[in-house]
Parts: sequence; C-alpha cells; structure tokens
Amino acid sequence: MYATGYSIRPLRSSRQAPLRHLGRWALVMVAVVCVSVGLSKVALGDTPPVNATVVVQPGDTLWGIATARYPDDDVRVRVDEIERLNGLVSPEIEVGETLRLPA
Repeated sequence: MYATGYSIRPLRSSRQAPLRHLGRWALVMVAVVCVSVGLSKVALGDTPPVNATVVVQPGDTLWGIATARYPDDDVRVRVDEIERLNGLVSPEIEVGETLRLPA
C-alpha cells in the first residue's frame, strides 16, 4: 500500500534533539548531590554540638563539675569556659542553679 521507506508517520525522528536526555541527566545529578550531602552529614555529624546542663547540688564547685565532666581536659580551661558560657563573674555558684556546660 505504501512505497518502501514512506509511511504516514516515521518511527523515529530524522533529526536528533540536542537536549533530548537533559531531563534524565538533571535528575541523575540531583540524586548524586543528595546522596553526597547525606553521606557528608553522616561522616561529619548531622547536628551541631549541644550544650549540656547541670543543676548545682550542695557541695558542688565549678572545679568539681569540670573535673567530673571533662576528666581528660585541663580543668582550668574548662572552668573558664563554664564561667564565660553562663556569664559568671566569679567561680561562686548557688545550690539549685542550672549551669550550661560546653560541648
């Protein structure tokens, strides 16, 4: 009925569209970026360090709290950090006071 090579509609386009697969490549690139970000969060830690708190008990001192919380660190540095973090002007603390501790 039709001559060889002629039909109503060709099965394939005679010209190649230059941006034919652009959507697929964009989707692949978005997936790669998402996986990379996810892996970096796992490797580096997802959440920022959280400051812990402690309620001062009778007999507690900043030195004692720093020694108990950070046994491997220089206690003088940690006491200074606790004072700065809580806005203390001296190492005197009161029972029942809530202190924020550096991470």
